[in-house]
Amino acid sequence: MPAQFTSRSATRSLRRFYLTVAYGAVLSAMTLATVPAQAADLVVSAAASLTNAFKDLGSAFEQRNPGVKVINNFGASDILMQQIVRGAPADVFASADQTAMDKAVAAKAVQTATRQNFAANQIVLIVPHDSTLALTALKDLTQSNVKRVALGNPSSVPFGRYTQTALEQAGLWQAVLAKGVLAQNVRQSLDYVARGEVEAGFVFATDAAVMPDKVKVAIRIPSDQPATYPIAVTATTTQTELAKKYIAYVQSPEGQATLARYGFLKP
Repeated sequence: MPAQFTSRSATRSLRRFYLTVAYGAVLSAMTLATVPAQAADLVVSAAASLTNAFKDLGSAFEQRNPGVKVINNFGASDILMQQIVRGAPADVFASADQTAMDKAVAAKAVQTATRQNFAANQIVLIVPHDSTLALTALKDLTQSNVKRVALGNPSSVPFGRYTQTALEQAGLWQAVLAKGVLAQNVRQSLDYVARGEVEAGFVFATDAAVMPDKVKVAIRIPSDQPATYPIAVTATTTQTELAKKYIAYVQSPEGQATLARYGFLKP
């Protein structure tokens, strides 16, 4: 009897256990059914000079595509490219020059067929807003009262490459480089000038426009090499169609109007 009683008790206990598990599974399924699906995240890795414009573009794209969340990752174009090559999550890559995008293509980090130019920019020399220096030509940077000049690192940032090209064309690259304070991205160069840590600095025209109360444009730099911005869908994205839709919006009249509002030119 004790053994039979124990067996029956065990059976009843197991039955209660399975019923509890089944009931819990039903509750879990009902709970999951009532939870809304997570928004689709679209990760956009974009050049630092695009920060303000792309924040607006991202918000507008979200409004037109309910359930989509645009996550912007801003930085130096070459650094972003390297992150993507090494496996960092990204669906769209927007570079500030062709060189960084060429490297992404060579590394098979983007879908080459989706590559398009979507904007253009210009390099300018800026000084602190309260500066009394009379800088009207690039050769003025060789004056003794100009001790520090913010420059982009040509090996890693597009605005640095554009600057180097312009200064080489003027025969001034080595002289200015000797006074150079290298910035890792264009916004860092802008900050150096805005804080008065350098007498002058090179940035994109659109970046100078971000701080009109702290910096002013001294010289607009002519260049035979246009500062054009390419954009492409990454090779590792799982959301190719959504990424293409985002690029199409950037290229649309509305997207172009947003870029123009921040000083970007048509490519």
